Amino acid sequence: MKLSLRGEYALRAMQVLAERHGGPVVSIQTLSEEQNIPKRFLEQILNDLKSSGLVESRRGMAGGYRLAMAPAAVPLASIIRYIDGALSPVSCVSERFYEKCSCPDETRCALRSVMKEVRDAVAQMMEKTTLADLIARAQKLRAVPMGPMDFII
Repeated sequence: MKLSLRGEYALRAMQVLAERHGGPVVSIQTLSEEQNIPKRFLEQILNDLKSSGLVESRRGMAGGYRLAMAPAAVPLASIIRYIDGALSPVSCVSERFYEKCSCPDETRCALRSVMKEVRDAVAQMMEKTTLADLIARAQKLRAVPMGPMDFII
């Protein structure tokens, strides 16, 4: 699995919406500035997520977006699959986006066997990790004091 920039931006935007779940809608401008995501690109991503039912929107001057369900009900896999497609590194091991392999014997292909294990590990991690888990991890990371070497880039 290779997460596209679009997928990364979607996850970052969804994290913000999850952190503010239950509150007022969040404007595109706010999301764009807080996450350093180009506004036009973010609009396209959020419209796609709205089509998926993961987010809701409100139009107008006080408009914006909000998470459509509880953060604990949204696995990261559902966001990635909607934005980027398969979680598998090659299409011949994908359960949802399967495409026939070009190898001569799919059932005995060692590379396919390894890629299936990779897919299974990634899918398991992404299915069990929800937006609520992402928020909890972010809170823990924010609580860790920065050391002197953290300022060196």
